[in-house]
Amino acid sequence: MRKVEICFSPELIHLHELSGKIVVVVDIFRATSTMVAALANGVTEIRTFASLEECKAMAARGFLIAGERNGLTAEGFELGNSPIAYLNGTYAGRKLAMTTTNGTLAISKSHGAAEILIGAFPNLSATIQYIQSKDQDVVIHCAGWKGRFNLEDSLYAGALAKSLESTHAAEEDGALAMKALYEKEGHDLKTFLSQASHAKRLQNHNIEADIDFCLTLDLYSLIGRLDASGVLKSI
Repeated sequence: MRKVEICFSPELIHLHELSGKIVVVVDIFRATSTMVAALANGVTEIRTFASLEECKAMAARGFLIAGERNGLTAEGFELGNSPIAYLNGTYAGRKLAMTTTNGTLAISKSHGAAEILIGAFPNLSATIQYIQSKDQDVVIHCAGWKGRFNLEDSLYAGALAKSLESTHAAEEDGALAMKALYEKEGHDLKTFLSQASHAKRLQNHNIEADIDFCLTLDLYSLIGRLDASGVLKSI
């Protein structure tokens, strides 16, 4: 049987062997949720950057630029990190360059994997089906919060580990723990994750609609995958 393991922070990814494995990068509040929303609503590709400066420079190449730090839109950027901004095809046909506090850093630290996918609740089932069609082990890479564990990414990891259990064994402690947590709390994600520290940060910025979107299951059937050149597209 294939295996699934969880990395709880980009600061720990060096402890995981990525070669030959599928890495699922997850930043529920809000980067990977925003990426899924953008792709589902017509954005043709997304290029991710760890630094503000590299991302901002993409505007000269015709890219829509989105930058977020500490939950707020970074100075000089057209957009921040809200999935709601992309709904109804607002930016359909555009190419997007994106940098965020945690999520794009996690992507940059996932290179070396056989494939890099982005994970979010709005495309959870599609991601599960895609992974189960492949004969590869999985590492779920949680973006966390500035190097620390966070609840929402880890609970998503538990949901994915639980959903993969017919094909992927969760044998290491992190995957076992998060699978058990999801089994206990997954019936009411919004109530449980309202306690999460980053949910409270976002609530302080009056963006509850973003939180609701990020915790909605299976809105889309797309898969978000980085191609060989590191460009994120839907498949």
